[in-house]
Amino acid sequence: MIFKVYYQENRFEVPVRENTQSLYVEAASEREVRHHLKDRDYNIELVQLLEGNHLEYEQASQNYEVESIE
Repeated sequence: MIFKVYYQENRFEVPVRENTQSLYVEAASEREVRHHLKDRDYNIELVQLLEGNHLEYEQASQNYEVESIE
């Protein structure tokens, strides 16, 4: 499954929409995604499962790069 993660790069700052970044992770569950990212100093706002038309739309983006959890 592919998940889109919305995050702030600094865990201690208040989330501001303009500073929100995203990345894509291939994993079996949201829990696995959060575990994979726990060592990064991110303030994770949302982990969203992508499927169907939404996944196709994201794959068409030029910024689409998937991290795979091994």
